[in-house]
Amino acid sequence: MFTHQFQFRVRYAETDQMGYVYYGNYMQYYEIGRVEALRSLGISYADLESRHGIFMPVVSVSIRYLRPAYYDNLLTIETSIQKLPANSIHFDTLIFNEENERINSAQVILCFLNSETKVRLSTPQFILDKLYPYFEEK
Repeated sequence: MFTHQFQFRVRYAETDQMGYVYYGNYMQYYEIGRVEALRSLGISYADLESRHGIFMPVVSVSIRYLRPAYYDNLLTIETSIQKLPANSIHFDTLIFNEENERINSAQVILCFLNSETKVRLSTPQFILDKLYPYFEEK
Protein backbone atom coordinates (compact mmCIF):
# COMPACT_ATOMS: atom_id res chain seq x y z
CA MET A 1 0.00 0.00 0.00
CA PHE A 2 1.23 3.49 -0.83
CA THR A 3 0.51 6.29 1.67
CA HIS A 4 1.44 9.97 1.67
CA GLN A 5 0.74 12.79 4.15
CA PHE A 6 0.53 16.52 3.51
CA GLN A 7 -0.27 19.32 5.96
CA PHE A 8 -1.85 22.73 5.40
CA ARG A 9 -3.78 25.40 7.29
CA VAL A 10 -7.43 26.19 6.68
CA ARG A 11 -7.81 29.65 5.16
CA TYR A 12 -10.56 32.02 6.24
CA ALA A 13 -12.12 32.01 2.76
CA GLU A 14 -12.68 28.24 3.06
CA THR A 15 -15.09 28.58 5.99
CA ASP A 16 -18.84 29.18 6.03
CA GLN A 17 -21.07 31.36 8.23
CA MET A 18 -20.92 28.76 11.03
CA GLY A 19 -17.13 28.97 11.04
CA TYR A 20 -16.76 25.43 9.64
CA VAL A 21 -14.84 24.51 6.52
CA TYR A 22 -17.53 24.60 3.84
CA TYR A 23 -18.35 21.02 2.84
CA GLY A 24 -17.66 21.61 -0.86
CA ASN A 25 -14.07 22.61 -0.14
CA TYR A 26 -13.18 19.08 0.87
CA MET A 27 -13.11 18.13 -2.81
CA GLN A 28 -10.22 20.59 -3.23
CA TYR A 29 -8.50 19.04 -0.21
CA TYR A 30 -8.72 15.58 -1.80
CA GLU A 31 -7.20 17.03 -4.95
CA ILE A 32 -4.35 18.55 -2.94
CA GLY A 33 -3.75 15.13 -1.38
CA ARG A 34 -3.78 13.34 -4.77
CA VAL A 35 -1.52 15.84 -6.48
CA GLU A 36 1.03 15.84 -3.65
CA ALA A 37 0.91 12.04 -3.31
CA LEU A 38 1.64 11.60 -7.01
CA ARG A 39 4.30 14.34 -6.87
CA SER A 40 6.05 12.40 -4.08
CA LEU A 41 6.27 9.47 -6.53
CA GLY A 42 7.80 11.73 -9.20
CA ILE A 43 4.55 12.01 -11.17
CA SER A 44 3.36 15.50 -12.04
CA TYR A 45 -0.24 16.20 -13.07
CA ALA A 46 1.08 18.89 -15.42
CA ASP A 47 3.42 16.36 -17.08
CA LEU A 48 0.61 13.80 -17.34
CA GLU A 49 -1.31 16.25 -19.46
CA SER A 50 1.41 18.04 -21.41
CA ARG A 51 4.03 15.29 -21.92
CA HIS A 52 1.95 12.11 -21.82
CA GLY A 53 -1.41 13.31 -23.16
CA ILE A 54 -3.34 11.84 -20.24
CA PHE A 55 -6.29 13.33 -18.36
CA MET A 56 -7.51 11.92 -15.06
CA PRO A 57 -11.18 12.79 -14.56
CA VAL A 58 -13.00 11.93 -11.34
CA VAL A 59 -15.62 9.22 -11.90
CA SER A 60 -16.80 8.61 -8.33
CA VAL A 61 -16.58 10.18 -4.86
CA SER A 62 -17.75 8.79 -1.54
CA ILE A 63 -17.43 11.17 1.43
CA ARG A 64 -17.92 10.86 5.17
CA TYR A 65 -18.01 14.06 7.28
CA LEU A 66 -17.17 13.22 10.91
CA ARG A 67 -16.16 16.48 12.63
CA PRO A 68 -15.86 20.09 11.49
CA ALA A 69 -12.61 21.82 10.67
CA TYR A 70 -12.19 25.52 11.46
CA TYR A 71 -10.25 28.53 10.24
CA ASP A 72 -6.50 28.26 10.93
CA ASN A 73 -6.66 24.55 11.85
CA LEU A 74 -3.59 22.64 10.75
CA LEU A 75 -4.97 19.68 8.83
CA THR A 76 -3.20 16.53 7.71
CA ILE A 77 -4.35 14.91 4.49
CA GLU A 78 -3.41 11.25 4.33
CA THR A 79 -3.82 9.85 0.83
CA SER A 80 -3.35 6.18 0.08
CA ILE A 81 -3.59 3.81 -2.84
CA GLN A 82 -4.48 0.43 -1.40
CA LYS A 83 -4.32 -1.63 -4.59
CA LEU A 84 -2.51 -1.38 -7.89
CA PRO A 85 -4.71 0.42 -10.40
CA ALA A 86 -5.96 -1.32 -13.53
CA ASN A 87 -8.59 0.73 -15.40
CA SER A 88 -9.09 3.29 -12.64
CA ILE A 89 -7.13 4.54 -9.66
CA HIS A 90 -8.67 4.65 -6.19
CA PHE A 91 -7.42 7.28 -3.75
CA ASP A 92 -8.48 6.77 -0.13
CA THR A 93 -8.22 10.00 1.84
CA LEU A 94 -8.32 10.61 5.58
CA ILE A 95 -8.18 14.13 6.97
CA PHE A 96 -7.06 14.72 10.55
CA ASN A 97 -7.15 17.82 12.76
CA GLU A 98 -4.34 19.05 15.02
CA GLU A 99 -5.47 16.67 17.79
CA ASN A 100 -5.00 13.80 15.31
CA GLU A 101 -8.76 13.17 15.26
CA ARG A 102 -10.14 11.96 11.95
CA ILE A 103 -12.55 14.62 10.72
CA ASN A 104 -13.26 13.40 7.19
CA SER A 105 -12.76 10.39 4.95
CA ALA A 106 -13.33 9.83 1.27
CA GLN A 107 -12.65 7.54 -1.62
CA VAL A 108 -12.11 9.26 -4.95
CA ILE A 109 -11.91 7.17 -8.10
CA LEU A 110 -10.36 8.53 -11.28
CA CYS A 111 -9.86 7.00 -14.69
CA PHE A 112 -7.27 7.68 -17.37
CA LEU A 113 -8.22 9.29 -20.68
CA ASN A 114 -6.30 10.00 -23.84
CA SER A 115 -6.35 13.82 -23.92
CA GLU A 116 -6.95 13.98 -27.69
CA THR A 117 -9.43 11.16 -28.32
CA LYS A 118 -11.04 11.16 -24.83
CA VAL A 119 -10.86 7.35 -24.98
CA ARG A 120 -10.40 5.59 -21.65
CA LEU A 121 -6.99 3.99 -21.07
CA SER A 122 -5.55 1.36 -18.77
CA THR A 123 -3.18 2.64 -16.11
CA PRO A 124 -0.03 3.88 -17.85
CA GLN A 125 2.98 1.64 -17.28
CA PHE A 126 5.16 4.47 -15.92
CA ILE A 127 2.62 4.99 -13.10
CA LEU A 128 2.54 1.29 -12.32
CA ASP A 129 6.35 1.23 -12.27
CA LYS A 130 6.34 3.94 -9.57
CA LEU A 131 3.77 2.03 -7.48
CA TYR A 132 5.12 -1.54 -7.75
CA PRO A 133 7.66 -1.17 -4.90
CA TYR A 134 4.84 -0.40 -2.45
CA PHE A 135 2.96 -3.59 -3.30
CA GLU A 136 5.81 -6.10 -3.33
CA GLU A 137 5.68 -8.89 -0.75
CA LYS A 138 8.15 -8.28 2.04
